[in-house]
Amino acid sequence: MFTGSIVAIVTPMFEDGSIDWDSYRNLIDWHVAEGTSAIVAVGTTGESPTVSVEEHCELIKFAVEAAGKRIPVIAGSGGNSTREAIELTAYAKSVGADASLSVVPYYNKPTQEGLFQHFKAIAEKVDLPVILYDVPGRSVVSLAVETTVRLSKVPGIVGIKDATGDLVKHVELTMRLPDNFSLLSGNDDTALGYVLLGGHGVISVTANIAPRAMAAMVAAARAGKLDDARALNKRLMPLHTKLFTEPNPIAPKWALARMGKIGPGIRLPLVPLSKAAEPVVLQALQDAGVL
Repeated sequence: MFTGSIVAIVTPMFEDGSIDWDSYRNLIDWHVAEGTSAIVAVGTTGESPTVSVEEHCELIKFAVEAAGKRIPVIAGSGGNSTREAIELTAYAKSVGADASLSVVPYYNKPTQEGLFQHFKAIAEKVDLPVILYDVPGRSVVSLAVETTVRLSKVPGIVGIKDATGDLVKHVELTMRLPDNFSLLSGNDDTALGYVLLGGHGVISVTANIAPRAMAAMVAAARAGKLDDARALNKRLMPLHTKLFTEPNPIAPKWALARMGKIGPGIRLPLVPLSKAAEPVVLQALQDAGVL
């Protein structure tokens, strides 16, 4: 079971958009030291839409090697093509990834039956644990509760990253899914409530900036230390909200550059954080005690 604070890690880049492998390794080492539970490589925050297939594979392989079994690596290997998702997931399996994160197919708007058959095909073709990723804000289509319950019975499908922000839906899932099915929030701003209502952790953007505090908040919530969890969440809330001032990962990459962790690179069609947004994100970093 995957639990705790799992970082959706950024892909560091130089100003020309090429990948900064040394900074990527340093970020992974930092997350290990700070108590992050696992790393998601090449998810949305890792700019999966704009890296090439070759780079995508290389980023997964590099993350696995850099983590060195110290913490699990979950490969972002989804797609709106079932065949492509299977191929990426098979590659992740071949290089030693511990699981895959597979997004609801975007743009082509499949039916619920199409979603079921898509994820079932991935799980049947590749012997690697699959975590479903429901993010209707980006994919438009969302996994229905009934579809998620059906998928939980497919061998190899082990959890869900729920980025709907719908805590009522989450509670219904907790009532209908197996106890060993990982329920992971995909939203930092509702992660505390998600865990307190039966979730097991979060796949986090905030953890890019404040990994130790995010890990401590989730651990406190899971241990029933409500005062500690609330205090940490209150401190982190400026990051939970202001890191999305502009589309992710624009603000997290700017913040990490400001912290001296990475360079300024980001790939089109995303552009660097606007001058108007810089003071907003800077204030959030200061309020959270990061700077």
